[in-house]
Amino acid sequence: MNIIVCIKQVPDTADVKINPETNTLVREGVQSIINPFDMYAIEEAVRLKEKWGGKTTAVTMGPPQAENALREAISMGIDEAVLVSDRAFAGSDTLATSYTLAAAVKKLGEFSLILCGKQASDGDTAQVGPGISTHLDIPQVTYVKKIESLKDGVAVVERMTEEGYDIVETPLPCLLTVVKEINEPRIPSLKGKMRAKSAKIQLFSAQMLDCEQERLGLKGSPTQVVKIFSPERRKGGALYQGPAEESVAKIVDVIKSLLP
Repeated sequence: MNIIVCIKQVPDTADVKINPETNTLVREGVQSIINPFDMYAIEEAVRLKEKWGGKTTAVTMGPPQAENALREAISMGIDEAVLVSDRAFAGSDTLATSYTLAAAVKKLGEFSLILCGKQASDGDTAQVGPGISTHLDIPQVTYVKKIESLKDGVAVVERMTEEGYDIVETPLPCLLTVVKEINEPRIPSLKGKMRAKSAKIQLFSAQMLDCEQERLGLKGSPTQVVKIFSPERRKGGALYQGPAEESVAKIVDVIKSLLP
């Protein structure tokens, strides 16, 4: 069983900076981490390999520094890693990103399962995983909280909903996006860290992928960021103390005064 995990390197949420001129996230010189939801996808891939056998491969699209995220994935137990990196990919929105990653998956060859985190912490769109499955024309199940079985060419999973969960059966190969309830990511062992340090990372450039160049990067992105900014902190506020009935009455009067 070949399992592919698509991950993303994102700025540490405690250290997000924005370029006011380009309205893009500043990544140079900023501490980066593996997207938190992708950590659960990595852990699940390793657990599935330990249970069912096979090979795991981590794939990420990004600048050269994204190689660090791949090495961390290897330290957790991932077998191989691929960095999809080229200036032609710069400015990709979720459509162009999913198209590029799908092309990378095709280049890797046959696979049984693709795992992704449910969304990225820097964009929160939850579109790339489903986009990859669409470009590959394979089934997808989102918000997976448990993989019950993978056998006889069929996956049985629990999909989290607001009311509880659904049990979904889907043919393989398929793509699953996972939520944090699915497992608890392991801490890399010393042996894993040593293996990751010397591991060879494959590099896929735009020319190496069998794809249409006009569908990459900004050219292939129908959506573009017009403006991005950090919201200003709100100041002031009012504190109402005393009996609950009196406080509620005062708050209601304030709300009424603000209504047209």
